[in-house]
Amino acid sequence: MTITLNGQKRELPAPTALASLLETVGLAGKPVVVEHNQTALLPREINTTTINDGDVIEIVQITAGG
Repeated sequence: MTITLNGQKRELPAPTALASLLETVGLAGKPVVVEHNQTALLPREINTTTINDGDVIEIVQITAGG
């Protein structure tokens, strides 16, 4: 299946858990904000959300600093 991840087309096996995608891109366990099809997800929803063909995912890593 093809999804859009942070503006880039990406091929994934169907269906894919969002938590697995975060592992694939090296962000598992890190503080992130995830938007799935223009809807911001709560942190607890990351483990229960499945990505389907054509979905649009935006991931922003939260960092501290000044």
